[in-house]
Amino acid sequence: MFDALIIGAGPAALIMAAALAEHGLSLQGLAPTAPDAPWPNTYGIWCDELEALNLGAMLGHRWHHTVSYFGMAAATPPTQHRRDYGLFDKHKLQHHLLSQLQTMTWHRGQAATVTHIHDHSCVTTATGEQLQARVVIDATGHNPVFVSRPQPTNYPVAYQAAYGLVGKFSKPPVAHGQFSQMDYRAEHLSPAERSGPPTFFYAMDLGNDVFFVEETSLALAPPLAFDTLKERLQQRLEAAGVDVSEIHHVERCLFPMNQPLPDLSQPVLGFGGSASMVHPATGYMVGAMLRRAPTMATAIATAIASGQGVDAIAKAGWQTLWSKEQVRKHHIYQFGLEIVMRFNHRELCQFFDSFFQLPRSQWSGFLADTLSPFELVLAMVTMFGKTTNPVRGGLMGGVATDGQLLLKSLMGMA
Repeated sequence: MFDALIIGAGPAALIMAAALAEHGLSLQGLAPTAPDAPWPNTYGIWCDELEALNLGAMLGHRWHHTVSYFGMAAATPPTQHRRDYGLFDKHKLQHHLLSQLQTMTWHRGQAATVTHIHDHSCVTTATGEQLQARVVIDATGHNPVFVSRPQPTNYPVAYQAAYGLVGKFSKPPVAHGQFSQMDYRAEHLSPAERSGPPTFFYAMDLGNDVFFVEETSLALAPPLAFDTLKERLQQRLEAAGVDVSEIHHVERCLFPMNQPLPDLSQPVLGFGGSASMVHPATGYMVGAMLRRAPTMATAIATAIASGQGVDAIAKAGWQTLWSKEQVRKHHIYQFGLEIVMRFNHRELCQFFDSFFQLPRSQWSGFLADTLSPFELVLAMVTMFGKTTNPVRGGLMGGVATDGQLLLKSLMGMA
């Protein structure tokens, strides 16, 4: 019998498997695709987050010139972040993780059912194959195979949506050597479009006259349609006199930002999207998975080594991944997301302009989810003092409408 069965073969599955392998556990994986199949999406991260994990070599691109534009007008001056941003070299990261999993046994197929006995679980595949392990970890993404979570009640699930292109253009859509994180300029839109859900331009110079451009809706319930995002991206490029010369890749991203936390008493563990690990305020997840996998793996390995049963092993993993402090922070972030989604275009620009005036340690820690609950609240209070009256009004209104999320955090409720 294996110590752990990991379902999935994407970044979450390989990151968790590599963390468990550090403890010498016997591992098997189950996925419909091979573990070395190329990952489809791009993954960005602030470089200092990766360097803190000694994984800076996993970057495929790095930008020193990082900016955002928080204003409606084309002449809006850039906000200089003065912080390096990078894109993962997906192939390098994937094979770095796989190099630590050379003794892992992989099965091709779809998980169908799972049963639990005291000392192990058994997963049956769609073809009837049975796989046994001391613990099952579901890393199959936002619509997991086995991990259960309560249905959202007060808050509908909001989605980040994006439509992007990698290719060549008639002229640079962003300055050479530049990464534009959030460009909210919108003079190219009609007044009616500007009164609708705001979107921003995410763009980077990939070198050799190749650029990645993307139109993104930060969070919306229901999500903004890909056709709308595609049209806005075309309008933005046309207004700048930029034509698409070659398309190397089309990217469509859609993922939930504020899914409820999983049932933390269930005997199957989750990791990544299946465990609601998406940052509710930013949509980032890979950095958090790299940071949090080792401590979760240690808890799992310790429980296995002490001879504990299925329920106790899962409990140790869940309590480490979603500690009381982490749950409190999750509610604070959800509170912030609900407020941000109510801002109109102008207010949202004012909000972000104030946010990035915070000390770098505050805004970077907020985005990376490395602040304590107290530090999170302190950052929010500090920003309240720096921002505009319309934004202050929105924040105070949020306390009235979404105060229960803050109350959950203050009370330490799950």
